[in-house]
Amino acid sequence: MPPPNVTGFLHMGHAMFVTLEDIMVRYHRMKGRPTLWIPGTDHAGIATQLVVERMLASEEGIKRVELSRDEFTSRVWDWKEKYGGTIINQIKRLGASCDWTREHFTLDEQLSRAVIEAFVSLHEKGLIYQGSYMVNWSPSLQTAVSDLEVEYSEEPGTLYYVKYRVAGGSKSDFLTIATTRPETLFGDTAIAVHPQDDRYSKYIGRQAIVPMTFGRHIPIISDKYVDKDFGTGVLKVSPGHDHNDYLLARKLGLPILNVMNKDGTLNEVAGLYCGLDRFEARKKLWSDLEETGLAVKKEPHTSRVPRSQRGGEVIEPLVSRQWFVSMEPLAEKALHAVEKGELKIIPERFEKIYNHWLSNIKDWCISRQLWWGHRIPVWYIEGKDCEEEYVVAKTAEEALAKAQQKYGKNVEIYQDPDVLDTWFSSALWPFSTLGWPDVSAEDFKQFYPTTLLETGHDILFFWVARMVMMGIEFTGTVPFSYVYLHGLIRDSQGRKMSKTLGNVVDPIDTIKEFGTDALRFTLALGTAGQDLNLSTERLTSNKAFTNKLWNAGKFVLQNLPSKDDTSAWESIADYKFDQAETLGQLPLPETWVVSKLHMLIDTVTTSYDRFFFGDVGRETYDFFWSDFADWYIEASKARLYKVEGHSVASVAQAVLLYVFENILKMLHPFMPFVTEALWQALPGRNEALIVSSWPQTSLPRDAISIKKFENLQSLTRAIRNARAEYSVEPAKRISASIVASTEVIHYISREKDVLALLSRLDLQNLYFTGSPPGDANQSVHLVAGEGLEAYLPLADMVDISDEVQRLSKRLSKMQTEYDGLVARLRSPNFLEKAPEKIVHEVREKAAEAEEKITLTRNRLDFLKSTVLVAD
Repeated sequence: MPPPNVTGFLHMGHAMFVTLEDIMVRYHRMKGRPTLWIPGTDHAGIATQLVVERMLASEEGIKRVELSRDEFTSRVWDWKEKYGGTIINQIKRLGASCDWTREHFTLDEQLSRAVIEAFVSLHEKGLIYQGSYMVNWSPSLQTAVSDLEVEYSEEPGTLYYVKYRVAGGSKSDFLTIATTRPETLFGDTAIAVHPQDDRYSKYIGRQAIVPMTFGRHIPIISDKYVDKDFGTGVLKVSPGHDHNDYLLARKLGLPILNVMNKDGTLNEVAGLYCGLDRFEARKKLWSDLEETGLAVKKEPHTSRVPRSQRGGEVIEPLVSRQWFVSMEPLAEKALHAVEKGELKIIPERFEKIYNHWLSNIKDWCISRQLWWGHRIPVWYIEGKDCEEEYVVAKTAEEALAKAQQKYGKNVEIYQDPDVLDTWFSSALWPFSTLGWPDVSAEDFKQFYPTTLLETGHDILFFWVARMVMMGIEFTGTVPFSYVYLHGLIRDSQGRKMSKTLGNVVDPIDTIKEFGTDALRFTLALGTAGQDLNLSTERLTSNKAFTNKLWNAGKFVLQNLPSKDDTSAWESIADYKFDQAETLGQLPLPETWVVSKLHMLIDTVTTSYDRFFFGDVGRETYDFFWSDFADWYIEASKARLYKVEGHSVASVAQAVLLYVFENILKMLHPFMPFVTEALWQALPGRNEALIVSSWPQTSLPRDAISIKKFENLQSLTRAIRNARAEYSVEPAKRISASIVASTEVIHYISREKDVLALLSRLDLQNLYFTGSPPGDANQSVHLVAGEGLEAYLPLADMVDISDEVQRLSKRLSKMQTEYDGLVARLRSPNFLEKAPEKIVHEVREKAAEAEEKITLTRNRLDFLKSTVLVAD
């Protein structure tokens, strides 16, 4: 299970992954495979520290820095114990059939041991290093955040145009730069122009004066990196505060100047602006530039603003000393895993994205300036340079011993204050939860490597790729064979759910209104990797499906023999539906529904194995609702309600029970609550549905009987349609003559009770013949299929005189409406002035009305001719 943040509350994304993973686990468990699904939560360094800091501020009026580190982390553990179980309890409400005895937390003793082992091992291999590089800095959180934790949004802002005078030139010698962040000019170390930009070629090699710095000079250089068409075509190079400028400075050997403190205020390099917040400094600087004549203009400009995924504040690019993992050697092995087919990503199109990211990977900044998390296992030597003199160890005791061996017994050491990125521990999740680094642990030996990881496609890089890299590095094996990626849950209009739009759907509220099973079934009908639009209509429909299943279960239970009727239950037990001989001896409706069930089991099992869960849901839904509930349950009543006794009813009882219990098995992974309740209510259940065996595949089926019953269905539909067309009262039974070949008559007539029940026919006046009846010209003639027809005496269905009267009135009204439409279409005024869309709609209405008039007139003529024949 992807460990949700311990601070979290259930959202639809959680509901999606819990549903899909539970479907997979329940299916394979029923198939008899040893199945382990490990639950747990992530300590969520930034998010949890933020929550507790806010709680301390609001409840006690104190700041984190007013407490010692140990005191603060103790408060966080207290909070975790009190509130950290919320999301786990909510996940349980969704029916997650995890092994809850193996629940893990990323700061557990076992997982913490794995984290330390991983860090030490990577460092020993030279894959972890310390250095000062540009990172994404969160001023309010006071920590670095990874590239993947920065979200860019298009936001309205301002583009400022500023003059940089050319040293030693006249008043007209200046360069105008355009920038969205003028406060960073104090960190400029060069001005760059494009080498082929004729406007500025004369200045290349000279010096420019940085505004408001008391005459600090910087070189004017040329580089093809400069975009001639952006702004003025002149670029201020601030390597300490822009990722691209930083790379340019390293390429050209320019100095890097930092003008900002860690809290987002300007430092002493900014001179008079020292101590001002970056945004306040921007306003004051612009005002001062205007006063000194160095401000040219400012204009509205939309730019991509980097914001912290956690705190939402604007991220500041800063050069900072951090710990990094060298990713290229790790990424290479992860790329080969997909190339060799050792790892399959579903859907396959995400393999290209995975490959692209790993092929262009950057080193991973793993240190965070937080107090909550896994403390970096590095100890520094008092009085020595931190970057050069340190020891890496698994414990403080081991660190001291190493330091003493190298620096003498009187050495003093202190631990690095930073913690590791939360994703570092998450990257070890597939094997740390199974006992690694103890490779002799029973769970590790039995279940590693794992089979499948299911998660959202949005964390393919955050988590999936890193787990693959770490798994190969530490165990020599890809941690899972398959990665199944689900899409995002969107609202009914396809919009991303957000508090701003007010379209967030709470899973707990949804469960209260529609039920867990309906929610799960709705979420599972999506397609791998594609976003799912969640609508009330879908939920309502699937709640109705749940109710239909429940009512079908009640019907089956009510029509089974009583528990003490031993002979009846022996008769039911005698039916061996997995044998072709038994199937061949069943009546037509029973042969049909059992054959269809056996076909469904094969189709559904294949879909489960191919991860086509949406197909499983739709196929099972259609069979249950259309074939079983609408047709077989209704047909079974012809046997169940007969007075002949057990001999007639037992075959229907046996088939109802057999088909229904297999439907419950196939639906159980999707809808565990209602299916388990119905299963437990069935007689003779010795085990729970969750641990019952999956239905057998490749069971017998009779294609000829399926075709025969489809003919019976076509005949029934034709009669039902005729009844509706002539408005025959639902309870009224009518006469009918069925005309067909001897072969068809043979199997249709054997099911005359079923036909009469389903079509509301008078059994005493139901005839089977090879030629049309004598009153055919006074009957409604139906063609149900090739070689299968029916004649329904009209006088038996309606009062012909009343029907003639009703249709005559209806025809008159329809003619009036049609004449009105035609008159509009013949009006030049209407055709010239009305919009084309309106004219088109009127033409369509007229054509539709004409068709209805023709049909009604034909029926009226037929009725009148019937009256004449009768006379």
